[in-house]
Amino acid sequence: MSRLLLINPRRGKDQWWVLLLSLAVISVVGLLGAIASSNAREFYALLVKPSWAPGPGIFGPMWTLLYFMMAVAAWLVWRARGRMSAVRGPMLLYAAQLLCNVLWSWLFFRWHMGGLALLDVCVLWLLILATLVHFWLIKPLAGMLLVPYLLWVAFATALTAAQWRLNPDLL
Repeated sequence: MSRLLLINPRRGKDQWWVLLLSLAVISVVGLLGAIASSNAREFYALLVKPSWAPGPGIFGPMWTLLYFMMAVAAWLVWRARGRMSAVRGPMLLYAAQLLCNVLWSWLFFRWHMGGLALLDVCVLWLLILATLVHFWLIKPLAGMLLVPYLLWVAFATALTAAQWRLNPDLL
């Protein structure tokens, strides 16, 4: 078993390593999404967008903030329980929503599969909600940190649906 899973969360220096690990994991998620989205600016410019769609400049800063909040939330949950076996269920939900998060970028921006991207973002929203509830039960602040993410993905769901409908030849 990995030493990391045995770390006592009440020992000060160890808890910071787990925060760094959480930030590293979310950075990998962001990197994988960025790879899929390498042509996002050009592709997004081609799309017919609803009048309420934000400009492309909002997405990077928003995702950076949300990813940071997600990493801190995961760290808080681990820290509250102190061992991975005590948070296995919530962390599996967290991992599943991270996978759906990355998959959306590939489906939408790289593969231009609007229908599957819409299905994925709906599943993502449900996984975030489940993760939020489980995190909240362990550490309310961790759950609260996921609320903006849930709201942003609700918005992204509506935007994905609108863009899929408005761009049948591209998506």
